[in-house]
Amino acid sequence: MAAIDCGTNSIRLLVADLPDPSAGPEALLVDLTRRMEIVRLGQGVDRTGRLAPEAIERTRVALAAYAAELRELGAERVRMCATSASRDASNAADFRAMVEQTLGVAPEVVSGDEEARLSFTGAVRGLPADAEAPYLVVDIGGGSTEFVVGSRDLTVDAAISVDIGCVRMTERHLAGDPPTAAEIGAAEADIAAAVDRALAVVPGREAATLVGLAGSVTTVVAIAEGLTGYEPERIHHARVSYDEVAKVTGDLLSMTREQRLAIPVMHPGRADVIGAGALVLRVIMERAGMPSVVASEHDILDGIAWSLLG
Repeated sequence: MAAIDCGTNSIRLLVADLPDPSAGPEALLVDLTRRMEIVRLGQGVDRTGRLAPEAIERTRVALAAYAAELRELGAERVRMCATSASRDASNAADFRAMVEQTLGVAPEVVSGDEEARLSFTGAVRGLPADAEAPYLVVDIGGGSTEFVVGSRDLTVDAAISVDIGCVRMTERHLAGDPPTAAEIGAAEADIAAAVDRALAVVPGREAATLVGLAGSVTTVVAIAEGLTGYEPERIHHARVSYDEVAKVTGDLLSMTREQRLAIPVMHPGRADVIGAGALVLRVIMERAGMPSVVASEHDILDGIAWSLLG
């Protein structure tokens, strides 16, 4: 099975063998390949309401490479989900036509609620025993952040998607290099208002464990852990305290883009937006009263793959 997640900042591929449907909730995917490219599909969408032609072309190039890999690996079923940038764009039909021509299947522009549920399924399967339920799962993307509360048996109690993401907040507020105190304050106020709206719908303050997903979270955790290279196996299920997240966030927001690029674990395509992503995580932890976050390398991409089971 092949899952493709096309978000505001990145496009990712997972090809995996699924377990037998009778294997139960503890069964895991058998990965054949995982790939990620930063294509910034959501470039300028918050301002223009349209997908930029050059962003669609960057996505096409990445998708063509993925399609070739799918053919080589013999994927039997493919599901591609497109998220925040595609929901917001007035020219989404151009994007859809490109995907159908390049991949041979239509993209599903999933709702924020469906995005949240897929993220929860991907994140919660395989959590260690010391990660106590109920869980607040937050998926910090480029254009939006999903909040989901649920239990270990994959039951979702509540979910919501709000328009705070690392690309959207950077484009909206953080123009300076490094951003000014006023820019950071405006971004923090915007994020806090959205987080409070989300927590009024999703009972995140009642959760026992915060699970953080996507590149902003895993990059912050990798920095906090002092890794000299990006090591998914060390990041996956690592637990980092609020104080560590706050320190990394402050450091990132005080750096220039060039200084962030020099961090060993930094993906070049994330260096300009990681400060905003870290700030979203820090504010969520503050507003939800969470003393720590457990990072997961498994997220909506895994949820998309699991949705093909059966």
